[in-house]
Amino acid sequence: MLKPVIRRTVMALAAALVLTGCAQVIEGTGTTSDGVRPNVAPSNLQIVGATDLDIDTLSRNALADLNTYWEDVFPEVYGSPFEPLAGGYFSVDPDNFHEENYPEDIGCFDGPADVENNAFYCFPQPEGGDNIVYDRTLLEGLAAEYGRFIPALVMAHEFGHAIQGREAPDSRLSIVFETQADCFAGAWTGWVGDDQAEHFYIRPAELDDILRGYLLLRDAPGSGPMDDGAHGSYFDRVSAFQEGFDDGAAACKDNYDDNRLFTQQAFNDQTDFDSGGNASYTDTFTISEDTLEVFWENQFGAVFSADFEPPTLAGFEGERPECDGARQRRDVTFCEAENRVDYDNQNLMPAVHADIGDFAVSTLLAIQYAQAARGQLGLDYRGKAALRSSICLSGWYASQFFLSNITRDGQPVATISPGDVDESIQVLLEYGEQGSVLPDVGLSGFQLVDLFRQGFVRGPSACDVGV
Repeated sequence: MLKPVIRRTVMALAAALVLTGCAQVIEGTGTTSDGVRPNVAPSNLQIVGATDLDIDTLSRNALADLNTYWEDVFPEVYGSPFEPLAGGYFSVDPDNFHEENYPEDIGCFDGPADVENNAFYCFPQPEGGDNIVYDRTLLEGLAAEYGRFIPALVMAHEFGHAIQGREAPDSRLSIVFETQADCFAGAWTGWVGDDQAEHFYIRPAELDDILRGYLLLRDAPGSGPMDDGAHGSYFDRVSAFQEGFDDGAAACKDNYDDNRLFTQQAFNDQTDFDSGGNASYTDTFTISEDTLEVFWENQFGAVFSADFEPPTLAGFEGERPECDGARQRRDVTFCEAENRVDYDNQNLMPAVHADIGDFAVSTLLAIQYAQAARGQLGLDYRGKAALRSSICLSGWYASQFFLSNITRDGQPVATISPGDVDESIQVLLEYGEQGSVLPDVGLSGFQLVDLFRQGFVRGPSACDVGV
């Protein structure tokens, strides 16, 4: 989704979340479990309309753990006691609804059709307080498809809105409310990841699955950030979740207002809309090479007081090329001896471009250019620490591209299109743990994305390059 400069519902899953400093690391890649702590007695928290089905037990346990978390954290963050939801919680099967089992007034709930394929928080009402209502058949389907932790994540997001019902952010924009709720959900998940929850725990595989799920939760690329009901781009939502996970609920309180940077953008014109913002395969490499060269030349001069020698960008087909007398071991890689970035022009890059998009290709190349930059700065470009730094630096490049700060003679070299930064997350999640793409140094997809996010948000100071 790039273009050279010439002189925002899974929608069922998105509906499920609709609104009417020091990074924590869980090491390793792990294997998928369901995120539910075994051999623990279920909570006895009351949910009106709940059944004996597993999904209601999962929801009850999630709400119990959420209440425990916020009873402890809310006073620390906001300086006052946490007031439980006065209106309670309601489980509904829209296709099998018996109104005699529910009170006459359930806040903003207007009947079973209102909650179909949905879960929502009702802000405090004149009578009855605030509440959470959910379609248990929706959550049951999500659990079957995406794992039993996902219904808990839905509840964590809605509980985030409950926190806003007590202390609203300084904004009236939907995208601020939604991403702050994602941040609160991330803060709770970080607490779970710290092994403090009674009913749930989290491992790297579940964290990767959560990020994959957020792709279905994003607004469609090209949606406007100021639209009514805007939830944010893939990057906006993942970034908010990871911010909460890393830095806790205090960061969620302080960093969400109308001045927050969002990557969600509307398409500029019909041509951009028709192409989905994607450049052709050939143009993708031309634009990537041009912007990466200019970015690093500018930053070497401005930040590092040095000169950057751009590597040669070379595609190959068939056997991988040699570097310093040895065969390359990956399908996209940097050869320091010849200052060259090699990439598979037959299988890997065409697949990445077709399956994800042009900026996914740019991101993989940006990681290699970052390794070249580290080498020219006298830093190691190999190993785990170097890869962490290089992915972070690719996030810095993406942020400057997004902000139109990659310039030549005062003009942007190229502009970024809606959804481009989302593609960086996708390629890191779907390809980043493949040893043929990035070195296998034990980083999970969640960690790869978080490194990119840190570079995007904080710039080179986050990237271990001495600034």
